[in-house]
Parts: sequence; C-alpha cells; structure tokens
Amino acid sequence: MLYRVVNSPYIVPLLALLTGLLLWLGWPTKPLAFFLFFGFVPLLYMEKHIVESGKHKSPGYTFFKWSYVAMVLWNAFTTWWVSHSTLPGGIAAVLFNAALMCIPLIAFYFTRKYLGNTIGYISFIVYWIAFEQFHLNWDLSWPWLTLGNGFATLNTWVQWYEYTGFLGGSVWVLLVNVLIFLVIKNYPQERVELKKLWLPLTLIVVPIVISFGILATYEEKGTPTEVVVVQPNIDPYREKFSGHENFIPYEEQQQRLISLSEQKITPNTKFVVWPETALRQDQGYWEEQLHNYQSIQELKDFVNRHPAIELVAGLDSYTFYGYNKDASPTVRHLEGFGYYDSFNSGMHINRKGEIDIYHKSKLVPGVEKLPYPEVFKFLGPLAIDLGGTVGSQGSQDTRDVFYHSQDSTFSAAPVICYESIYGEYVAEYVRNGANLIFVITNDGWWSDSPGYKQHLQYATLRAIETRRSVARAANTGISGFINQKGEITDRSKWWVQDVLSQTILANTELTFYTRHGEYIGHSSLWLAVLLFAAAIVGAAINRNKQKPEAKVATRA
Repeated sequence: MLYRVVNSPYIVPLLALLTGLLLWLGWPTKPLAFFLFFGFVPLLYMEKHIVESGKHKSPGYTFFKWSYVAMVLWNAFTTWWVSHSTLPGGIAAVLFNAALMCIPLIAFYFTRKYLGNTIGYISFIVYWIAFEQFHLNWDLSWPWLTLGNGFATLNTWVQWYEYTGFLGGSVWVLLVNVLIFLVIKNYPQERVELKKLWLPLTLIVVPIVISFGILATYEEKGTPTEVVVVQPNIDPYREKFSGHENFIPYEEQQQRLISLSEQKITPNTKFVVWPETALRQDQGYWEEQLHNYQSIQELKDFVNRHPAIELVAGLDSYTFYGYNKDASPTVRHLEGFGYYDSFNSGMHINRKGEIDIYHKSKLVPGVEKLPYPEVFKFLGPLAIDLGGTVGSQGSQDTRDVFYHSQDSTFSAAPVICYESIYGEYVAEYVRNGANLIFVITNDGWWSDSPGYKQHLQYATLRAIETRRSVARAANTGISGFINQKGEITDRSKWWVQDVLSQTILANTELTFYTRHGEYIGHSSLWLAVLLFAAAIVGAAINRNKQKPEAKVATRA
C-alpha cells in the first residue's frame, strides 16, 4: 500500500499537506515539539521526487508551488488568530510570510541542482537559518515561526539556549530533519534500515539530556526583588479607547490600575508594573510637558504614598518637532499644528519624581510600522487621513534600562509586547545593564486564541537565554512571573482583573548568548551568500559544458 502511495500522482500534494500538518502539530502551545524533528522530511522527499521522477516539465516551479502550499498551511494553522485583530491583515500575513519562507527552499533546490547532494542538503540548513536571521532584522520582520520558538512549551529540552539562543534550536530541528530524510530518501526502491536512524535519534536525545543536566544543576542568582504586576482587564475593542461603545474614561482606567496595585503593595515592593498602553488621554501625552499633566501628578502621588516603589507602565506619547519636517523618518504632520512623532512607550516614574521614557522599537509591520519610512515617507499624510492604519510610530536606536533610584542593583528592561519574541534584541537590554525583564503587553487583540498563550511561552525562552527573571503585565492576560530557568512560577487567568506579587531575583551575570548575540544567525548569513555564489558559478559552468554538446548535436 505504501508503495502505491509513493507512486501515486497525488504524492506531491500529499507531501505538501503532511509538511504543513507536522509543523503545526509541533508548535506551541501543544507539548508536541517532537513533530518538528521530522516536519520537513516530507518536503525534502517531495523535492527529490519532483526532480527524479521525470514527470514534471518544470521541476523548479513545481517544487516552489507545492512548497508554498506547505508553508501557507503551516502559517495558517499556527497563526490564524492574527485575523482577530484584522482579517485582511491576517490573510496577508499568512500569504506573504509563506512566500518569504519559500526563498530559502528555492535557494536549496538551486544549490543541490548545481553543487550536488552533500553541499545541497547542508545548504538547506544554512539558507533556512540565514532566512530566520534576516527575518529578525528587516522592516517586515515576523519571526513568530522561527523554528527555535517551537520548544517554548517544552523549554526543559533547551536549557542550552543560554549558549546558542533560539536559533540553536532551529539548527537542531533542521539537522535532525536532514539526517532522517537521508535514511529514508530511497524508499520504496530500497528498504529503510532502522539501524541507520541511530544518528538522528542520538542527535535528538543528547541535547535533551544535556538540557536536563543544566536544569538540575542551575541555581538562580541575584538579589531578591519584590515586584507587583497588574492586569486591569480592559477590553481593547469595546472599553479601552475613546469612541468605543463601552468606553471607560481614562481617569477611571488609571484609578483601576492604582486600586489593583495597592491590594498587593508591601513595604518591600520595589517595582509596580502596568501593561502596554496602560496610560492614555484624549489629547495625548506630549513628552515635553509630561510633568504638567494632572494624571501624571496623581501617579507621582501614588508612588510617594509607598516607601520604596517605582512605577513602570505603558504610555501612548508624542514628541513635537514644530516645523522641522525632517526631524524623524516617521514624522507626521497636522495642518496648522506642525510635525510630531507618535510612540508606543514605556514610562518609569522613580522615587525622585523623575520620568524616564523608552520608545518601543520592534514595531508590528503594517500596524505600527510602515516598512522603510525613509523611502516611503511620502505616504505619511495618507496614514493620518486613514487614522494611522498604515502609518509608522516612532522608535529609538538604543535599548534603555530603567534603574531603581534608591538602589541601582535593581534595573529593568522595559520590553514592550512584540519585542519579547526577539532573542538578541532582549539580550541587548541585558548587555546595557538590565538584571530584570519586564514584559508589558496588551494581548487582548487576539481574543481567546493560541496567540497570547504562545506569546507568554516565548518569554520563557528569553528568560533562559539571558538567565533573567521575567515579570509580565498584560492588559487582559496572561500576567505572571517566570524564573531564570524559564519556569512560569505564577500566572493570572485570561480575561479577569488581577494583581500578582512575587519576589524574584535580579541577576547581574551575563550568559554566553547575551554576550555574543545571534552568532549562529550572522555566520549563516555570510555562509549562505558564499554557498549561493558557488551555486551560481556551478550553474554557469554547467551551461558552458552544455553549449559544445549542443553544437556537436547540431552538426550531426
């Protein structure tokens, strides 16, 4: 029966479907990451079948077409929840990201064709890692499906991320897939010898054993720090913003945050953490005038009522540039007013009444960021006319750290929402001095779906990579705490008001990954360029060899 399936005319679409299903099955929040180790095997078998069967007039196009189907299925099954925020945006994200994923696959096809099997299958790993690294750093970045994220639910398997980061997990997945494929690639012409699976199985087991060894011996480090996180549970679709049907006045929203906080504050509390965009007002908060707002003065009074606390909260803020239209690549213009920037910010109010501001800089493409605003700046007026739906918010080049004014031993990274899925980016906060990580987010846009659960789990990987304790404040859930081993030690429920308190450890030691960043990704980018250049040379040599043969055939 299996022989008939392999030789069926439907084998190619079946293999594409199987790849999409296996990769989805292996993704959080399902604890089935084992499926990732053979999720790409059907795709590799499909490529070999297309090339060697002789049934396809254009094997390259056929491989691209069905690879795209596989990637669309994986993206759609795993990130369909994006459509809760915007249906057109969700569809576009699936289709566009799937197309991008086909780039390393086509590069692999081209390289194997002209450089042979050994280099070809090595290139499959290199090109995919290079793609993931590139996808972390350009203006249409959407690295949600970086393969190393797939172990977020089973992070006991990847405690060694403190040395490699999550791209180390991607290499692990891809290498095992290639090795398994090489064992079964000649089926059904040759029987599969199960004893040959010892190498891929060993490669699966050994890193897991190493990880459990690290987990058993690792001791959390640092100074104890009591932190309170608040979950106000304000519906972002109906209650949070003015103009919504059940809008809660911003003054009431702030009072809810203060009241919830005071349920858990003790004389030992060092930080109170509120979620992303916790603070808003109708006319916006202009950074040049922050100290003049009555609501900000109320927050200073709140801080002063308690002996040691300092406040970290999300804030919608603006900076005014007057008539300087070149002040920023993301500058906006309002007729009769002037030029300004809009920011999704993190704000820190310390014991002295001083205010620090950090501007979110990993912005969601298409929602918070217009790609390459330096080039497409001319679309700025259109963005304002459309309510900012295609406009860009401002950002900053450095990762700022919030230090406690009474004891600089305590310093926090204000990681805002989407930023928490970027390993090297979060590590930069830590290199700049952060010994705690505060994730402030508003995950209610995605409704009750896998999206906010995956987002929480990804934060556990950042804890392992940096060995930093994480305090997470979410508007509608899930809020909680993650220790340096990536264990979720306390968490709220979804869609309830809650406030949590925990004493966590402020670690000052730097992991290997924190010091060196995505060295795997950067190396893969350079290696990918060299491999593809070699493949181009190989293709040119192949064409030159064929020309004399064609001339001889013509004379004959």
